[in-house]
Amino acid sequence: MKILETKGLKKIYGTGETKVSALNDIDLVAKRGEFIAIVGSSGSGKTTLLNMIGGLDVPTDGEIWMDGKELQKLSDDELTVFRRRKIGFIFQQYNLIPMLNVWENIILPLKMDGRVVDKEYVMEIVNILGIREKLKNIPNELSGGQQQRVAIARALAIKPTLILADEPTGNLDSRTSQDVLGLLKITSERFNQTVIMITHNEEIAQHADRILRIEDGRIIRK
Repeated sequence: MKILETKGLKKIYGTGETKVSALNDIDLVAKRGEFIAIVGSSGSGKTTLLNMIGGLDVPTDGEIWMDGKELQKLSDDELTVFRRRKIGFIFQQYNLIPMLNVWENIILPLKMDGRVVDKEYVMEIVNILGIREKLKNIPNELSGGQQQRVAIARALAIKPTLILADEPTGNLDSRTSQDVLGLLKITSERFNQTVIMITHNEEIAQHADRILRIEDGRIIRK
């Protein structure tokens, strides 16, 4: 089942001599439960594409359809709610709240949305990620790998349709990186959630079901 589609997606920054085409006619389809890696060099357009898909930036031209909604036709308020309920973000910098403990960080998006926490579901995620014993700890008491696991749990807790991961292993050692990627794949399969991960590392990309290469704002291999 198709869960995401972009049609003729373009993003242009600046005008005249300073004009930069960050994305050029990107057509992309992702199915439910699929794990896609987008690889490319620095400045190739990976992060720009991820921001467009996640509704964090607005395309210059083209369409983005997700779960039956065209993102550009949603109002700012509608997009905020849609993003909060449908998309889980995993950032390289974790973005955990330092004064909240692990459990509070994980359920924060649900609380912000006024939703009831499905404790059984969240605890299943916590157990899969191996952080059950850390629920009362605050972020600075955790290793980098543990903090990234918390960030993954937070993204999954909202039961998103789509998970967007921006260089999720960029700050981790090789062993922890392999663990985190394995866990991402396991949770994607367990909960039938689509994952789109950007990376510059070819070895990391091999964990995905499908690899897309982007250069100069264009997908050059599907």
